[in-house]
Amino acid sequence: MPHNSVFRKSWSELTTDEVYEIARLRTNVFYREQHVDDDELDGRDRESHTVHVWIGDERGAAAYLRVLRDAVPEHRDARTVIGRVVVRADRRGEGLAQLLMDEVLRTMGESPMLLHAQEYITPLYAKFGFVPFGEVYEEAGIPHLSMYRGGAASDARGAGTHTGKQP
Repeated sequence: MPHNSVFRKSWSELTTDEVYEIARLRTNVFYREQHVDDDELDGRDRESHTVHVWIGDERGAAAYLRVLRDAVPEHRDARTVIGRVVVRADRRGEGLAQLLMDEVLRTMGESPMLLHAQEYITPLYAKFGFVPFGEVYEEAGIPHLSMYRGGAASDARGAGTHTGKQP
């Protein structure tokens, strides 16, 4: 498997090995490293509109995020919600989260989007045109900020899109 291969699949397309590797990555980071005690397996992974995007390598899933589709927007017109962004410890600092975000915006960037970012990583999402709104809040004991990005129509008006440059 190429070192930075990006994959995207719905739940029904995932193999059992892929589900295992994704669950292992999320569990290792969210539970073991960050001590998150919230319900990680919330049932949204299995929804028909959920898209799983990840980078695989010889050790399995190296980076991952999921894209949800909400029936009712949580903020403004954003029904598309990016979440569970995670990078394996040995691959951090290589720009893998940026590669995943590039893929999501390439394939779904016409839609307004929302994400709930850990506060320290908001500059990454700002590079992709996400703008914070509201106050900092705690989720699973970690400071977070909600962020919004308008769709392609907003981008055409210069709403700040990603330049494609690595930091």
